[in-house]
Parts: sequence; C-alpha cells; structure tokens
Amino acid sequence: MVCRTFALAVFVIVTPLSASGQTKLDTVPDGMRSLYNSVRRNLIEAAELMPESNYAFKPTPDVRSFGELIGHIANTHFNFCSAARGVASPNKQNNEKLTAKAELVQVLKDSSAFCDAAFEALTDAGVAEPAKFGSTPITKGYALIYNIAHDNEHYGNIVTYLRLKGLVPPSSARAIR
Repeated sequence: MVCRTFALAVFVIVTPLSASGQTKLDTVPDGMRSLYNSVRRNLIEAAELMPESNYAFKPTPDVRSFGELIGHIANTHFNFCSAARGVASPNKQNNEKLTAKAELVQVLKDSSAFCDAAFEALTDAGVAEPAKFGSTPITKGYALIYNIAHDNEHYGNIVTYLRLKGLVPPSSARAIR
C-alpha cells in the first residue's frame, strides 16, 4: 500500500515537472531524491528563517516548541537514514533538548547531510533491499520514504509556526517570486 501511494505521489509530482522540461526523473530513486531535496531545503531554510527568540515558541502548551520540532526532525533523520544506510546512528544525544538556534540549525544540517548519503546511494534495486528499523524488518526504500513523509508532516507544522509569527514559509516565498 505504501509503495502504491508513493508511486502515485511521485507520478503526480513528476509528470508536471517532466512535461515542463524542468527535471527528468526516470527512476523511483530519482523521484525520491527530488522529493527529499525539496523538503530538505524547506526545513533548513525555515530553521534559518525563524528568529532565535521564537525557538521556544509553542502555538499551544501541549505541542513541541519550534526548537524541539527542529531537534525532533534531526533525531528522526539519524534514525531513518541509519536504517537505510545499514550503519549505526552517529547521533548520541536527544536533539530536542537543544535550545540555541545555531546548535539546532547545525544539527539539522548535519542530520540532513547524513541522509544525503543514503539518498545519493539509492538504486532501483536498493529500494527493495532489506533493512531494519530497530528489530523491525523493512526495506531501505521504506525507511527513506518514511523519512520524506515525516519531514513533510513536520514542515506542515513549521509552516503554521512561521505564519503565527508573521513569517512567510520558504516554499511560499519561492512561489511568489
């Protein structure tokens, strides 16, 4: 079901791109890399955009602060991408506990760079290669698709945080140029 849903999402996004001549995406890994690079850019630019004074901001008391959200995303990058790469996570801290903007932006960039290697190495055959998430058997493709979905879910949260602070999200700012 996840593969069919992902294939449909790739088709819906890739068809207009290919028709416009902007990008040619011939393989599932190419589509995955394109989707990942898009959300990666949005997340890093959003983390850089939010003023440090708003990193403790919570829209409501029962949700993560903006900084905790950035730290959470970094934590999960290391988890998903270590599964896809078949290596131990190099992350040795709970990044949700960091509070300084500079530290959080850097760990987001570091975790993204760790994921970059997984996406760059992905091949058609590699999408179906076995992997483990904890003790759960999965595929490398599943780990990376889940990473993309998770990033997009939280970018949606971030958009709300930015808008509540009167800031235009990076993806919207690019669209109106």
